[in-house]
Amino acid sequence: MTDPHFLPSFPPMSLALAQAVAAGQRGEVPVGAVVVLQGTVIAQAGNRVEELCDASAHAELLALRAAAQVLHSPRLPGCDLYVTLEPCALCATAISFFRIRRLYFGAYDPKGGGVDHGPRLFSQPTLHHAPEVYGGIAESQCKKLLKEFFREMRYNNASNVLGGQHA
Repeated sequence: MTDPHFLPSFPPMSLALAQAVAAGQRGEVPVGAVVVLQGTVIAQAGNRVEELCDASAHAELLALRAAAQVLHSPRLPGCDLYVTLEPCALCATAISFFRIRRLYFGAYDPKGGGVDHGPRLFSQPTLHHAPEVYGGIAESQCKKLLKEFFREMRYNNASNVLGGQHA
Protein backbone atom coordinates (compact mmCIF):
# COMPACT_ATOMS: atom_id res chain seq x y z
CA MET A 1 0.00 0.00 0.00
CA THR A 2 2.24 2.72 -1.24
CA ASP A 3 -0.69 4.84 -2.47
CA PRO A 4 0.16 8.39 -1.30
CA HIS A 5 -3.50 8.91 -0.37
CA PHE A 6 -3.23 5.97 2.03
CA LEU A 7 -0.61 7.60 4.26
CA PRO A 8 -1.75 10.30 6.67
CA SER A 9 -0.20 13.76 6.75
CA PHE A 10 1.00 13.01 10.30
CA PRO A 11 4.66 12.00 9.60
CA PRO A 12 5.36 9.70 12.59
CA MET A 13 2.09 7.84 12.02
CA SER A 14 3.02 7.49 8.34
CA LEU A 15 6.21 5.75 9.44
CA ALA A 16 4.26 3.54 11.85
CA LEU A 17 1.89 2.61 9.03
CA ALA A 18 4.85 1.76 6.79
CA GLN A 19 6.14 -0.55 9.55
CA ALA A 20 2.66 -2.09 9.81
CA VAL A 21 2.50 -2.70 6.05
CA ALA A 22 5.93 -4.38 6.18
CA ALA A 23 4.80 -6.55 9.11
CA GLY A 24 1.71 -7.62 7.17
CA GLN A 25 3.86 -8.52 4.16
CA ARG A 26 5.88 -10.80 6.46
CA GLY A 27 2.66 -12.52 7.56
CA GLU A 28 2.52 -10.71 10.89
CA VAL A 29 -0.51 -8.86 12.22
CA PRO A 30 0.08 -5.43 10.62
CA VAL A 31 0.94 -3.21 13.56
CA GLY A 32 3.74 -0.67 13.49
CA ALA A 33 5.26 1.63 16.11
CA VAL A 34 7.61 4.61 16.11
CA VAL A 35 9.38 6.31 19.04
CA VAL A 36 10.08 10.03 18.68
CA LEU A 37 12.25 12.25 20.87
CA GLN A 38 12.15 16.02 20.31
CA GLY A 39 10.84 15.57 16.77
CA THR A 40 13.41 12.94 15.79
CA VAL A 41 12.56 9.30 15.14
CA ILE A 42 14.87 7.20 17.30
CA ALA A 43 13.30 3.76 16.80
CA GLN A 44 10.64 2.00 14.77
CA ALA A 45 9.39 -1.54 14.47
CA GLY A 46 6.59 -3.75 13.25
CA ASN A 47 5.18 -6.90 14.81
CA ARG A 48 7.54 -9.91 14.73
CA VAL A 49 5.58 -12.40 16.87
CA GLU A 50 5.56 -15.19 14.28
CA GLU A 51 9.07 -14.57 12.96
CA LEU A 52 10.67 -14.61 16.41
CA CYS A 53 8.29 -17.20 17.93
CA ASP A 54 7.79 -14.69 20.72
CA ALA A 55 4.29 -13.75 21.84
CA SER A 56 5.70 -10.51 23.30
CA ALA A 57 7.34 -9.33 20.05
CA HIS A 58 4.71 -6.64 19.57
CA ALA A 59 5.66 -3.56 17.55
CA GLU A 60 5.43 -1.32 20.61
CA LEU A 61 7.75 -3.43 22.74
CA LEU A 62 10.30 -3.84 19.96
CA ALA A 63 10.34 -0.09 19.26
CA LEU A 64 10.56 0.79 22.97
CA ARG A 65 13.42 -1.66 23.52
CA ALA A 66 15.29 -0.28 20.49
CA ALA A 67 14.79 3.30 21.72
CA ALA A 68 16.08 2.35 25.16
CA GLN A 69 19.22 0.95 23.53
CA VAL A 70 19.71 4.13 21.48
CA LEU A 71 19.37 6.32 24.58
CA HIS A 72 21.20 3.89 26.89
CA SER A 73 18.37 4.17 29.39
CA PRO A 74 15.64 1.85 30.66
CA ARG A 75 13.23 4.79 30.79
CA LEU A 76 12.23 7.12 27.97
CA PRO A 77 10.86 10.33 29.53
CA GLY A 78 10.26 12.95 26.89
CA CYS A 79 9.66 10.31 24.22
CA ASP A 80 6.42 9.88 22.32
CA LEU A 81 5.13 6.60 20.94
CA TYR A 82 3.07 6.36 17.75
CA VAL A 83 1.37 3.02 17.10
CA THR A 84 -1.20 1.96 14.54
CA LEU A 85 -3.41 0.02 16.98
CA GLU A 86 -4.55 0.72 20.53
CA PRO A 87 -1.95 -1.04 22.72
CA CYS A 88 -2.92 -4.24 24.53
CA ALA A 89 -2.55 -4.56 28.31
CA LEU A 90 0.99 -5.95 27.96
CA CYS A 91 2.14 -3.02 25.83
CA ALA A 92 0.27 -0.43 27.90
CA THR A 93 2.07 -1.67 31.01
CA ALA A 94 5.41 -1.48 29.20
CA ILE A 95 4.57 2.05 28.03
CA SER A 96 4.04 2.99 31.66
CA PHE A 97 7.30 1.36 32.79
CA PHE A 98 9.25 3.06 29.97
CA ARG A 99 7.73 6.40 31.15
CA ILE A 100 6.57 7.42 27.68
CA ARG A 101 5.41 11.05 27.63
CA ARG A 102 2.67 10.78 24.99
CA LEU A 103 0.96 7.87 23.28
CA TYR A 104 -0.64 8.38 19.87
CA PHE A 105 -2.51 5.44 18.39
CA GLY A 106 -4.54 4.81 15.28
CA ALA A 107 -7.28 2.20 15.37
CA TYR A 108 -9.21 1.48 18.54
CA ASP A 109 -9.24 -2.18 19.66
CA PRO A 110 -12.47 -3.00 21.52
CA LYS A 111 -11.46 -6.68 21.92
CA GLY A 112 -7.79 -6.53 22.84
CA GLY A 113 -7.04 -2.93 23.72
CA GLY A 114 -5.78 -2.02 27.16
CA VAL A 115 -5.93 1.78 27.00
CA ASP A 116 -9.46 2.89 26.07
CA HIS A 117 -10.89 -0.64 26.27
CA GLY A 118 -10.47 -3.68 28.51
CA PRO A 119 -8.49 -2.90 31.66
CA ARG A 120 -7.96 0.78 30.77
CA LEU A 121 -4.61 0.60 32.48
CA PHE A 122 -3.75 4.28 32.38
CA SER A 123 -6.78 5.11 34.52
CA GLN A 124 -5.86 2.64 37.28
CA PRO A 125 -4.90 4.31 40.57
CA THR A 126 -2.05 1.85 41.17
CA LEU A 127 -0.27 2.73 37.92
CA HIS A 128 3.02 4.56 38.49
CA HIS A 129 3.02 6.56 35.25
CA ALA A 130 0.34 7.35 32.69
CA PRO A 131 1.20 9.10 29.42
CA GLU A 132 -0.98 11.63 27.69
CA VAL A 133 -3.10 9.57 25.26
CA TYR A 134 -4.41 10.56 21.84
CA GLY A 135 -6.40 7.91 19.98
CA GLY A 136 -7.87 7.80 16.50
CA ILE A 137 -4.84 9.27 14.67
CA ALA A 138 -5.15 8.11 11.03
CA GLU A 139 -7.77 5.70 12.33
CA SER A 140 -9.35 4.90 8.97
CA GLN A 141 -6.02 3.93 7.37
CA CYS A 142 -4.98 1.84 10.36
CA LYS A 143 -8.34 0.09 10.57
CA LYS A 144 -8.42 -0.57 6.80
CA LEU A 145 -4.98 -2.19 6.90
CA LEU A 146 -6.03 -4.54 9.72
CA LYS A 147 -9.37 -5.42 8.11
CA GLU A 148 -7.72 -6.21 4.77
CA PHE A 149 -5.12 -8.39 6.47
CA PHE A 150 -7.67 -10.45 8.39
CA ARG A 151 -10.00 -10.71 5.38
CA GLU A 152 -7.10 -12.09 3.32
CA MET A 153 -6.15 -14.47 6.14
CA ARG A 154 -9.72 -15.81 6.34
CA TYR A 155 -9.86 -16.20 2.56
CA ASN A 156 -6.56 -18.10 2.49
CA ASN A 157 -7.61 -20.36 5.36
CA ALA A 158 -10.95 -21.12 3.69
CA SER A 159 -9.22 -21.81 0.36
CA ASN A 160 -6.80 -24.23 2.00
CA VAL A 161 -9.61 -26.13 3.73
CA LEU A 162 -11.82 -26.20 0.63
CA GLY A 163 -8.87 -27.25 -1.53
CA GLY A 164 -8.19 -30.26 0.67
CA GLN A 165 -4.88 -28.89 1.85
CA HIS A 166 -5.68 -28.94 5.57
CA ALA A 167 -3.72 -31.23 7.89
